[in-house]
Amino acid sequence: MPENTNTPGRSRLAKLSRQHRIALAGVATLGAAALAFSAVPGDAGTTTTDAASSAKVAYSTEPIKGVKASITDQLAGASLKTEAIQAKADAKAKAAKAKADAAAKKKAAEAAAKKKAEAARKAKKAASRSSQRVKLQPVAATTYANNLNGWINHALAIMKQKGIPGSYYGLYKNIMRESSGNPSAVNGWDVNAVNGTPSIGLLQVIQPTFNAYHVSGTSTNIYDPVANITAAANYAAARYGSIDNVNSAY
Repeated sequence: MPENTNTPGRSRLAKLSRQHRIALAGVATLGAAALAFSAVPGDAGTTTTDAASSAKVAYSTEPIKGVKASITDQLAGASLKTEAIQAKADAKAKAAKAKADAAAKKKAAEAAAKKKAEAARKAKKAASRSSQRVKLQPVAATTYANNLNGWINHALAIMKQKGIPGSYYGLYKNIMRESSGNPSAVNGWDVNAVNGTPSIGLLQVIQPTFNAYHVSGTSTNIYDPVANITAAANYAAARYGSIDNVNSAY
């Protein structure tokens, strides 16, 4: 026997299930739905009319536009807030980097200044040690041979210090002519000897001349070879310009 599809209980259940589906769909997509249905008490001849079966659901875009605008505004605000946070973080990082760079530069400058000061201190200390060594080192005295060559060289060194002109050859030639290199030679026959002041020594100098042209730092003994040479050279420089210009008795 075919199933009676007009059974009041099943018809009402079918209607309710459809109404629920429409209500749920409307709430999920639009937030509102127009639902309608009518029912007549159930019996064998009862019929039902589904008012919503052919009714169209009216959709409104206004609430969705509002929601979209609100979300857009929220996203824009969040983006601006993120940018502000990022800008603040960048500025903070930049300031920290600048501070670190300044500190590193200052540290490098201090290290360079310290290194320079240390180098100057070491140089000063080394110079001080060098100066002390120079002061402590004795100056080796020049020694001259006790002969004609040594006497002439010693006299030339003193003449150079005193600014007295003369050469080795000028001294040597006059010594050999006057005394033949004998520091004890005395002329007892010339006019000077007659007058009581004989010519003495390597360059045959009389005592008054020796005394007048004696060179400080040398012996006061007229027989001393170096003292005799320097005094005679000093006299010749004053009278002839240099002992080198003397070629005969003077």
